[in-house]
Amino acid sequence: MVLIVDPAAFRAPAPEETERLNARLIRGAAAAPDPWSIGPEAVRERRRNGLTPFIGEPKSARAETVVIPGPAGELALRIVAPPEPRGAYLHVHGGGWTFGSADQDDPRLDELADDLGLACVSVEYRLAPQHPYPAAPDDCEAAALWLAATAQARFGTERLLIGGESAGAHLAAVTLLRLRDRHGLTPFRAANLTAGCYDLGLTPSARRAPATPVLTTRDLRMFTSHYLQGGEDRAAPDVSPLYADLAGLPPALFTVGTRDPLVDDTLFMAGRWTAAGNAAELKLWPGSAHVHVALPDPNAAPARAAIADFLARAL
Repeated sequence: MVLIVDPAAFRAPAPEETERLNARLIRGAAAAPDPWSIGPEAVRERRRNGLTPFIGEPKSARAETVVIPGPAGELALRIVAPPEPRGAYLHVHGGGWTFGSADQDDPRLDELADDLGLACVSVEYRLAPQHPYPAAPDDCEAAALWLAATAQARFGTERLLIGGESAGAHLAAVTLLRLRDRHGLTPFRAANLTAGCYDLGLTPSARRAPATPVLTTRDLRMFTSHYLQGGEDRAAPDVSPLYADLAGLPPALFTVGTRDPLVDDTLFMAGRWTAAGNAAELKLWPGSAHVHVALPDPNAAPARAAIADFLARAL
């Protein structure tokens, strides 16, 4: 498959409401407490109370929590599933490896459960800075192994998909690599990778984003310093999957807004994915900010529809 990047996506005007949303997000960030001064726990509390761009959303009434053995004790998995699943989707939430929780994407996981018949399993992985690398990928690896071993018995299906947003897309890619390299397993049919950070040394667009909506260069530097506290090589494949041997990975959909500071990460990773012989699809959304699929952006609904179409075809 030939991956073609259409330059029109970068020249096309953003929807007017997208531009207005971006302006509101930048104004709101300027007026809000500095997240790197108040500390991670205070930011987590603000997120829980809907005081950040990623507003507190209704939680799924059908969600249940399953606790499995993890690498450092009990590991919680949040499950949103229809009565008779057609497949199972391992979801990894975003938040810069520092913020976020397994319930933050309940509305979108409910959509996937209703529209595609997916049993969505979201990982409550350990967060930095209290739990730096490799805690988060260790937890995601354990969750993936559990799902691969139990999906048939628990959900009646062996059709497995994986995905995530931002740091979750990074961790989903690392999980695919770990299962292949450490366990000889390739159980996932497709990967849904939205606005991921795949080079923790920071790509050019990530280094040149002083005042972008939602996420800035300073944020990215702080997130990576919270996550990597042991002097890790930032070009090591388990840290930055952009540098990994990507052969033998499943088809992937890469989604990103053109005003996302991680747009280069997506462009570079999609290119390397295809160069390794894997199928890849790339969706660029004009003017949209970081993880716009979770924002009140007019590009969000069509982006989610494209994701649903990709996952449906993988089933």
